[in-house]
Amino acid sequence: MDEATLDAVNIGRGAPRPRRVHPGWIVAAVAFLALVAAAGFRAAPSALMLPLEEEFGWSRSVISSAVTVNLLLYGLMAPFAAALMSRFGIRIVTTIALLLVAAGAGISVFATSPWVLVLTWGVLIGLGTGSMALVFAATVADAWFVRHRGLVVGTLTAGGATGQLVFLPLVAAIAEDQGWRAATLIVCGASLAVIPLVLMFVRNRPSDLGLLPVGAPADWVEPPRARGNAALLALRTLGRASRSRTFWALVAGFAICGATTNGLVGTHFIPSAHDHGMAQTTAAGLLAVVGIFDVIGTIVSGWLTDRFNPRLLLGVYYAGRGLGLAVLPFLLSDTVRPPIIVFVIIYGLDWVATVPPTVALCRELFGPDGPIVFGWVFAAHQFGAAFAATMAGVIRDTTGDYSVAWFGAAGLCVVAAVVSLSIRRVRTPERM
Repeated sequence: MDEATLDAVNIGRGAPRPRRVHPGWIVAAVAFLALVAAAGFRAAPSALMLPLEEEFGWSRSVISSAVTVNLLLYGLMAPFAAALMSRFGIRIVTTIALLLVAAGAGISVFATSPWVLVLTWGVLIGLGTGSMALVFAATVADAWFVRHRGLVVGTLTAGGATGQLVFLPLVAAIAEDQGWRAATLIVCGASLAVIPLVLMFVRNRPSDLGLLPVGAPADWVEPPRARGNAALLALRTLGRASRSRTFWALVAGFAICGATTNGLVGTHFIPSAHDHGMAQTTAAGLLAVVGIFDVIGTIVSGWLTDRFNPRLLLGVYYAGRGLGLAVLPFLLSDTVRPPIIVFVIIYGLDWVATVPPTVALCRELFGPDGPIVFGWVFAAHQFGAAFAATMAGVIRDTTGDYSVAWFGAAGLCVVAAVVSLSIRRVRTPERM
């Protein structure tokens, strides 16, 4: 009896039909939507900076301080979020994170002084989005996939770009027509809308459904679940990783990555373009195009990471980014011209293409500790972003333009390329 006939007989006897779609792909799809919702408010401050400046008369430095707190907590929360997900599961941590994002967005409409902005944009949004940062993508990929991990990390990372793509032009247009408060409430609603999907479809591990991860062999053994205090788990993992020079190389490179993306371009591209006479909505549209090509670039980077040396990929990515930043001051003008479009496309392809190879290196070099180690590396990413967000605001207030910031960032990218290429293939001890 052939296989097709046997399957038909089994189904006729009441045997369950084979699953056509592994639940891991459904979990990844919902995780993608959660990352989109979180990224919406991560992108919003860039579009809301000018309306706040006009309404309250606050300086760029003052407004940037709220963004700085956000970026710091966004990064610092990552390793603890990874440990919390390992201890309590993906579903509950993601749900609470989305509630924090919604609360921060909703309360921020009552802001009349900078400290309220720091509390909402900074603390609440920082904690919420930090719990769904790129470490969330790494945790989902590690739990649900053995094959296609790089592709899944790349796709989930692209969720952040998609959030920027979907929300940024919308936020900018609504802020201009109806005020920044109405724009903020859009993000609040989007975060709340994802929560039911998380509760319905997300499970913590394949074993919760009696399954193996995607691509796992029949003899695959599930890593042990974390026990004890999640904060201590995160700190102990940091202690083990910090004894490795490789860890500090990853930290240095990813700190520069954060400084040259979220911190500088993500926060100050729109104000910088506006300084050259470009309309705010036009500049927001260009930044959204960065998001379009980021989706493509990050997914392709994930595919490449499954096939090529991640060290080489990082070196190429950082070198290309540095070249783009070096020429950006000469491309900005009051209208959209072909050179700035070329920059937006190339920079978009490179925006967070660094994430899949960095996650892969953390997994390769630190084994079971990989997701939490990546959380600490990502914390460095956000410290770099916070520093750049503040310093770029100070440079603008002091010199009257952003040129020094752009050139300085280009130089840092060269350093990151060299550091990434020098990472050694040395495996740290397994988790004890």
